Amino acid sequence: MSSRPKDAAPETGDITRRDFLKRVGYASALALAAGGLSYVLYDAKGPPPSEGQKALTGLGDYAAKAPGAAKMAIVRGTDRALMVERGVKALGGMEVFVQKGDRVLLKVNAAFATPASLGATTHPETLAAVAGLCFKAGAAQVLITDNPINNPDSCFEISGMAQAARSSGSRIIPPRGALFAPLSLPGGRLIQQWPVMAGVFQGVTKVMVISPVKDHQRAGASLTLKNLYGFLGGRRNVFHQDINGIITELAQLLKPTLCVLDGTVTMMTNGPTGGSLSDLKDTGTMVVSTDPVAADAVGVELLGRTLGEVPYIQMAAQAGAGVADYQALKPVLLDTKA
Repeated sequence: MSSRPKDAAPETGDITRRDFLKRVGYASALALAAGGLSYVLYDAKGPPPSEGQKALTGLGDYAAKAPGAAKMAIVRGTDRALMVERGVKALGGMEVFVQKGDRVLLKVNAAFATPASLGATTHPETLAAVAGLCFKAGAAQVLITDNPINNPDSCFEISGMAQAARSSGSRIIPPRGALFAPLSLPGGRLIQQWPVMAGVFQGVTKVMVISPVKDHQRAGASLTLKNLYGFLGGRRNVFHQDINGIITELAQLLKPTLCVLDGTVTMMTNGPTGGSLSDLKDTGTMVVSTDPVAADAVGVELLGRTLGEVPYIQMAAQAGAGVADYQALKPVLLDTKA
């Protein structure tokens, strides 16, 4: 496995077509051979806590203390940057969520070493738009993280998110063993003494989750809450046996400041990896919300499904993570093409 910088973003420079093809092949080989860094950090039961170490019980409450009047905006269009801008403005502007000196963590979906055109990862244009608004509102630092399935360097580079980080002045925090600590969700069945990427939250004052809208063969949909799966270390694939249960527990670990769900293009079939443009559909929608459960309820509609077909949405709502009836939030409806 190639060596990676511990904290720094990948080195600068444009990726050539030849480099692109090399990195795709390299990442694919790594995925087949090793299954990604996340599966070798710890054993299947998670790490034993250090002597005298008490397991964490959550990742934190980062909800805006004085949110704007609106809690959700649903924006139609095709220009991701414009839709993000209009959606955030409808909620009072980024200044409602980010103040001068804030250290903002952006949780993206960088699971696979695939180009943005295939829709399997957070789109770099959406990422750059959110990061740019954070800096404009006065953020001192914007950090980007995920614990990908494939080689992290390849995932961030090939998806275009590494370039988005460089262009926006943000910093990528890739996974490494020192960032993981055992966590036990109070009352949880699944997350008990399990390694989570808690170290990336050190010094962080705001957290935003930026996700694509995708089909998922096991969960029914990969949206905001499923994106939180990327904070898990260990052999997290064991949780696939109770996918709705683990996503519900993940929803209780973190209260994000803001969620941006990108349904400009939706992966309708063969998720979560996809692999063909035929899996995609232009759905022209960006959801900006303070409620991750409500955001996901909109995403389910973009996939042409019902809440009954994606059980973890209502399960998370019942657990107190948000509301499944997004209409109750009286979302602001905008059309950037009008």
